[in-house]
Amino acid sequence: MTLKEQLTNELKIAMRAGNVERRDTIRLLQAAIKQEEIDRQVTLDDAGVQAVLQKQAKQRRESIADYEKAGRPELAAEEQQQLTIIESFLPQMMSRDEVEHLARQVIADLGVSDVKEMGLVMGKLMPQVKGKADGRLVNEVVRSLIGNP
Repeated sequence: MTLKEQLTNELKIAMRAGNVERRDTIRLLQAAIKQEEIDRQVTLDDAGVQAVLQKQAKQRRESIADYEKAGRPELAAEEQQQLTIIESFLPQMMSRDEVEHLARQVIADLGVSDVKEMGLVMGKLMPQVKGKADGRLVNEVVRSLIGNP
């Protein structure tokens, strides 16, 4: 079953169950997928749909941070609910420890010891964690490891 089919099935389940938040979030995701298909004039495969979902999740994370900074916990909570639903359709994200383990390996392989060479590490590490870890987390872990080997 493709990711788009899974979204459609989950929408039907949410509608039957009367789960308004899940229904509305899935509809937002389907609209974002459809918009991407129209913009690029293609039919997205699972990888393309997953990229759209990751983009939506990233937007929610940024919104949560902004709302918390602005002192709007009710809006942050709403975005958090949407983020939880979006993440249920994405593959399991890597933990900080897993990212740190991979980063240590890449740093050792490249023999990097200076923050100036962080770009080399990120260039080698990001393809390994693409779609499995947040780029901000990876950047933070690599920066801490190079700064404190």
